[in-house]
Amino acid sequence: MAGWELHGMEFGNCNCSYGCPCQFNALPSKGYCQAIGFFRIDKGHFSEASLDGLNMAIAVKWPGAVHEGRGTMQPIIDERGNEAQRQGMLSILTGKETDPFSTFWAVYAAMCETILPPVHTRITIDLDMQARRATCTADNIAKGRGEPILNPVNGTEHRVGIVLPNGFEYGQNEVGRGWSTTTGGVALTLEDSYAHWCELHFNEHGRIH
Repeated sequence: MAGWELHGMEFGNCNCSYGCPCQFNALPSKGYCQAIGFFRIDKGHFSEASLDGLNMAIAVKWPGAVHEGRGTMQPIIDERGNEAQRQGMLSILTGKETDPFSTFWAVYAAMCETILPPVHTRITIDLDMQARRATCTADNIAKGRGEPILNPVNGTEHRVGIVLPNGFEYGQNEVGRGWSTTTGGVALTLEDSYAHWCELHFNEHGRIH
């Protein structure tokens, strides 16, 4: 197994209500799951290839809950990467060179019956976890925007997070609302639905606590 590690940040947006029942081992709000994730690698490597400063993303959908499978995934890879870097990012996103089910990417990939060929494009990720704001784009295929949840009475920003000490994606996140769209093999439109910001720290064995 190739050794790898990455440390960075995520902005994710799915079709669930703001609380996202999936985070609490409950069924998705609408009975099915659709999601877009943007991942900024601040520091990392895959085998001997540095991943510092690169970005990647996924668009994914399931006809039911994630654990019921039958999903479709579209990996999106930073065009700035060389062949080794691109292959490393694709391997991470699709659960290759990773202990089974030890990362959320590996779980998602295992629950997808179709993983489409990767799209290589320019990816920009501008996010602020504490402010719960994000603007992310993958040219010609995906874009996402995140904002804080607002109090419906007085319009003030409502801050809330989820703590998962043993989570395979994060230990604690910040929750907000998101709007995202994708085209291509996994075409999605998400409007004013669950979004989160979290720190990423993983290697081939899972989340690093």
